[in-house]
Amino acid sequence: MEVIDAIILGVIQGLTEFLPVSSSGHLELGKAILGDNSLPKESLLFTVVLHFATALSTIVVFRKDILEIIKGILKFEWNEDMNFISKIVISMIPATITGVFFEEELELLFGGQIALVGFMLIITALLLYLADRAKNTNKSVSFSNAFIIGISQAIAILPGISRSGATISTSVLLGNDKTKAARFSFLMVVPLIFGKIAKDILNGELTYESSNFLPLSIGFVAAFIAGLFACTWMIALVKKSKLTYFSIYCAIVGLIAIIWAVSQ
Repeated sequence: MEVIDAIILGVIQGLTEFLPVSSSGHLELGKAILGDNSLPKESLLFTVVLHFATALSTIVVFRKDILEIIKGILKFEWNEDMNFISKIVISMIPATITGVFFEEELELLFGGQIALVGFMLIITALLLYLADRAKNTNKSVSFSNAFIIGISQAIAILPGISRSGATISTSVLLGNDKTKAARFSFLMVVPLIFGKIAKDILNGELTYESSNFLPLSIGFVAAFIAGLFACTWMIALVKKSKLTYFSIYCAIVGLIAIIWAVSQ
């Protein structure tokens, strides 16, 4: 993989992990456009590195929240922080079950299925359009909400369904505060990303060659910096109900992807 390709894909991952336009879908489109001919395991390593970078950017943006949660847990008593962590754990259940039992089936969807990406982006556009019209409240995510949002996160494993778009939209449509919905959405994915990375390492599924060090490093830095910007920006956009613009964008890109796939 060329350095310039690593930068482009890193920026795509960093921006689209938080902006509601589907990082996995855009990575598939990016690889198709750039003609990524890397071996599947090498491509997997690069994808994992980019996801690790965006997970770290989430931790940096929400460092104060995370420190408060850790302090609350260390008090060894049931409090609001333990309450929040419990909801995060509940939200992880659907995606964990899906990843464990349907991993092989899901991997087949990431082999340049551009038409699928296009259709899923249109579904994302619809979700964002509906969420942007929901009334804002002061309601926090409940335990039952956490599980339903977790189901949205599991469905968002499909390339083209935006994880942040699906989880934030679901949370808002359930009547939750938009800012709290965004915070919960971004924090709930961090344990899953680190869990997936640990699983791939322990299973020996990741291969590394010294020649890949430079593009991997540059891709990591690009994704991390773009992630910092996108995460902060997205929180402000959700609060101001500006998701319609992303809805239009997803619909346009989705249609282009479908037309491009059919014409091949």
